Formats: sequence, structure tokens, C-alpha cells
Amino acid sequence: MDIKNAYWFLFHDDELLVKEVEGISTILSSSDIELLRLNPINIQCIGTLHEQECFIAHLDDETIPEDFFWKKVRPLYGNMEDECFGYACRALHIINWMKTSKFCGCCGTPMKVSQQELAMQCSSCGHIVYPRISPAIIVAVTRDDQILLARSNRFPPNRYSVIAGFVEPGESLEDCVQRELKEEVGVEVHSIRYFGNQPWPFPDSLMIAFTAQCSTEKITIDNQEIVEAGWFSAHNLPDIPDKLSVARRLIDWFVEKQTVIHT
Repeated sequence: MDIKNAYWFLFHDDELLVKEVEGISTILSSSDIELLRLNPINIQCIGTLHEQECFIAHLDDETIPEDFFWKKVRPLYGNMEDECFGYACRALHIINWMKTSKFCGCCGTPMKVSQQELAMQCSSCGHIVYPRISPAIIVAVTRDDQILLARSNRFPPNRYSVIAGFVEPGESLEDCVQRELKEEVGVEVHSIRYFGNQPWPFPDSLMIAFTAQCSTEKITIDNQEIVEAGWFSAHNLPDIPDKLSVARRLIDWFVEKQTVIHT
């Protein structure tokens, strides 16, 4: 490992230490670490960016000099180089996993960072824990020239998105699509097609996106997770998620498809 010529993703709680260069947020280099006399702990290599190794670590002291800032990762989207932002998301996922894997689930002994792989290992019984990844489906359901959008009780007013939900043990992705739609909005679908995926480290999801066509049009919301839902045309959309999310990519796909059909 080349620690003296690397990028550093340093966290205090769930905030990332960045520096501002001409209004753009950038990740710290090894020279920044030396200049600031920082003492990171729980160091872990997470890959290579621009032919330089990338390390994540904790900082116990949140005191930093001028021109350096603690920032949440998600708002950095659009204000940081895309590839660097991707690594920041990866770093956040791993740092959250490390915080919740401090003790062995088998014997209770403190865990240590593995020097051989991306893992935590118990120093007593040898139990190894790898980063947790929670798979979830997200699906754009269409009927003719409309898309099904719903508003969660966690959303701001008038914010709608496509249906999403976590995969249960023993469940296929397609079965999860059917179940989530039936449970949350009472809709059945067919022609389920894979669309794409997106790591979503808030805190540890992998979003697997699908498209589908409705078999039943009547909406019956569960009034628990979903408080409103409806069919929307491409020209009459409510407030929708920002471009960071695969949810927005699904909605944009629908809009582009309708644009092509009607030209």
C-alpha cells in the first residue's frame, strides 16, 4: 500500500472531510494529511482512483483549519467529480458498516480491520464479517402513456417517486417486485424487465431497477408507507427525485419514451 501517495476519505460520524478548490469539493491527498498533522484511525484501502490508492479512515477530532469542511456525502453530488463522488459513496457505505461491526456477533469480542481483505475479523474466535449489502427493488410501472408514482410518508409535500422495497429472504427479485406493488398500491403487473442498478449507501442498499406493465389499474394504497399514489402522464408530473437516484433515471426513461412515441 502506498499511503504516502493516496487519496483519503476521512470521516467524523457520517461527515466527510473535504477541501474547496475554486468552489469544487475535493478529497484530501496524503500531502494534506501531513500538512494538517491528522492522525486517522481504522485505515482501510478501498481501491484505486486515477492510479492512486484510496483509503478510508476515522478522525476522532472534528477540529479542522480554514478551507477544509465536514460535509454530508449526498449533497456533494454535482459539486464533486463524478468518479470521486462514486468513491465517496463507497467510502460512506464501508465506514457505516465498520461502525456497526465493532463487536463479534458470535462471542462479543471487539473486531479488528483485516489486513488481507475488505473485512472485519474477530481476534478471539476468528469470525469474519464482510460489508453488509441490502438488496432492494425499484420499479417503474406503466400503462399506455402513464406511469405509476407514489408518495411515501417520508417524502416532502408533493414529492412522488416510483415504488421501491427491500428483498426478503428466499425471494427472487421479480417476486419482490410483485409483492411490493401488491402490498403498497394494490397493483399487479406483467412483463417485468431489468433496467439497471445503483449502489445506494444510505446506509447500505443496492437498488435493482425494473420496468413493468400493469395488469390491474386500480390503486389501493396501504396508508402506512404510502400515503398517496396515482397515474401520471409525462406532461403532468409532480415533484420527482433529483438526478442522483436511479428512481429519477426510471422516470426520465418513461418521459423520453413518451417523447419518442409522440414525435
